[in-house]
Amino acid sequence: MMSGIKGKDTSPELAVRRMLHSMGLRFRLHRRDLPGTPDIAMPGRKIAVFVHGCFWHAHAGCKLAKLPATRQEFWERKLLANVERDRRSVENLSELGWRVLCIWECALRDRHAADVLPRLLQDWVAGAEQFGEIRGPLA
Repeated sequence: MMSGIKGKDTSPELAVRRMLHSMGLRFRLHRRDLPGTPDIAMPGRKIAVFVHGCFWHAHAGCKLAKLPATRQEFWERKLLANVERDRRSVENLSELGWRVLCIWECALRDRHAADVLPRLLQDWVAGAEQFGEIRGPLA
């Protein structure tokens, strides 16, 4: 079952890419030369975007991030390692002068949140914040 889980080109990631493209923003995908291999990178603006699945990245307080009932110890270790890796990636990108945006899966699952997402994306890209996070109402 695990082999069927995609690491890139997921539905949430494709949705974010469509939004960015429709706004006239151009980007590169999965830049392996950057810490954490961001899902989307805008080198000219020095912006890295991660589209995180709520379960796989242990989105705190989100209903989609429920820990499985079986093998809880295994899943806790695995998901905590993912969270730590994400933290290090953001830190390393920031040290290199990149701005980082994290978009959570729950922001795309909810219809209302998905409707306002393009405006939130546009505002964040145009702004100056070093780190941003877009969450859905499930969180």
